[in-house]
Amino acid sequence: MSAPTKGGDARRRLAAPTLAMLPRVADSLSFLYLDMVRVVQDDTGVCAQIQVTDNRTDLVYIPTAALSCLLLGPGVSITTPALATLARHGTSVVCVGAGGVRAYAGILPDSLTTHWLEQQVAAWADPVRRLGVATRMYEMRFGDAELPETVTLDQLRGMEGQRMKSLYKILAQQHGIGRFRRNYHPDQWHTQDPVNLALSAANTCLYGIVHAALLALGLSPALGFVHAGTQHAFVYDIADLYKAETTLPLAFALHQSANPEQEARRRFREDLRLLRLLPRIVGDVQTLLTPKRTDTSTTPADAEERSERRDVDMVHLWDPKAGVLPAGVNYASGGT
Repeated sequence: MSAPTKGGDARRRLAAPTLAMLPRVADSLSFLYLDMVRVVQDDTGVCAQIQVTDNRTDLVYIPTAALSCLLLGPGVSITTPALATLARHGTSVVCVGAGGVRAYAGILPDSLTTHWLEQQVAAWADPVRRLGVATRMYEMRFGDAELPETVTLDQLRGMEGQRMKSLYKILAQQHGIGRFRRNYHPDQWHTQDPVNLALSAANTCLYGIVHAALLALGLSPALGFVHAGTQHAFVYDIADLYKAETTLPLAFALHQSANPEQEARRRFREDLRLLRLLPRIVGDVQTLLTPKRTDTSTTPADAEERSERRDVDMVHLWDPKAGVLPAGVNYASGGT
C-alpha cells in the first residue's frame, strides 16, 4: 500500500467534489415548478419558452446552478441538451402532476450525493436505529407532549391511534358532522362520504410532494421505518407527520362540497404557497436520519464539527475497519 504524497493530497482535495460544493436542497431556490412550457438549451443556458400569443414567445432563464430539483408539471416538454445541462449542474428532475401533487418519475444526476441514502439504509438496517427513527417520527407527530423514556413502539401506535380518533371527533364537532369513521375502499370509491373522498384526494397530493422531496435528496421511497412492504413506504412515513395540520382540516372543511375530490386537490395546491412544505420536509427528514446526539448543547466546536461533516468527499471507498478512505488512491502494495 502506497501513501499518497502531500502534493497528491492537495490536488485530490481541490479536484474532488464535496457536499459543500453542491446546491443544498434547503436553499430558497431549491425547488422550481414548471408547467405548460418548453424547456430548451440555447447559447446562454437553459430557459423556459412561454407561448404568450401565436406570434410571441417569451424566454425565462432557469438558474440551474442554484437548483437542487426541477419539477416538471403537465404540458412541459424538455430537450435532451437541457436535461444534460441540468445533470451537469447536479439538478434532480422530477415529473409531477399539477402543482407538484403527484410524483411519477425522477431523473437523478450522477453528482447527487449518496450521503442521505447511506444514512437511511444504515438506520433502516440496524434494528436499534430503525426503532429510534420510528420513535422520533411518533414524537414529532405528538408535538411537545412528554413521552416516557420506556415507551414502546406498540404503545406509541396505540397513543397515535387515540390521538387521531380525538382529532376526528374535534373536527367533526367543529363542522357539525355526526360520527366520522375513516374509510378507504378503492373498489367502492363513489359510495364514500365527502370527507373521506376529500381526505383520500388530499393525501394523494401530499404523497406526491413528499415523494418529490425524497427523490431530490436521493433517498429510497421504499425503505420505510413505520410502514413497510410497498415502494412508497417511506413516503407514507413522512407524509403522516403533516396530515393532522394539512389534509385533515381541509377534508373536513369540504364536507358539503359537491365535488370534494377536485376541490381538495385545488385547495391543497393553493395552500402549498403558504405552507412552504418542501423545505420543511427536507429539514425534518434530515433531522430524523441524523444519528441522535446524547449531548444537545451547542458550542462553536459543535458547529465547526457539523461544517466539517458536510464538507466531505462525495466519492470515497468503504472499509469495515477504517471507515471512509480516500478514492483516487492506488492501494496496491508498492503502487504509486
